Amino acid sequence: MAQINPYLTFAGNCRDAITFYQSCFGGEMFFQTVGESPMADQLPQEMRGLVMHSSLTSDKVIIMGSDMTPKGGVYTGNNLSLLVDCSSEDEIRKLFDALAEGGQVRHPVEKTFWGALFGDLTDKYGIQWMLNLNQT
Repeated sequence: MAQINPYLTFAGNCRDAITFYQSCFGGEMFFQTVGESPMADQLPQEMRGLVMHSSLTSDKVIIMGSDMTPKGGVYTGNNLSLLVDCSSEDEIRKLFDALAEGGQVRHPVEKTFWGALFGDLTDKYGIQWMLNLNQT
C-alpha cells in the first residue's frame, strides 16, 4: 500500500520546526544543509547553512522538510493539513497539547458526530494539524 508523507517548506527555520516536531512525536532526525549537499557549489554562499532536506522518522510519523523556498517565497495558507490518527485518548491529548504550544487552537479535542475524539489547530509555524481518535 502507498504511504503519503508530508513535505514541508520553511523560510529558514526548518531545523527549529523539525526539532519541535521531534519533541512532540519522538523519533530520529536527519538534516542535510545546502553546504553538505552535492549542490553546494551551484548555490550562493549565503545559502550554505540552510536545510536542503530533513526528515523526522518515528513509529508514528514521517515528516520531511526543507528551507529551499520557491521563487515567490513561502506562504502559509490552508492548503495543507496533516492528519494524525491516534491510538489512545492519552496520546491524542498529549500530542494536541504539545502541537498547540505557541499556536492557535481551532477546535479543541472533543467527541464528534462521527464517533471520534477530534481536534484541530495551527501550530506556531503555521502548519495545520488534525488529530483523530476513532472510538467506534
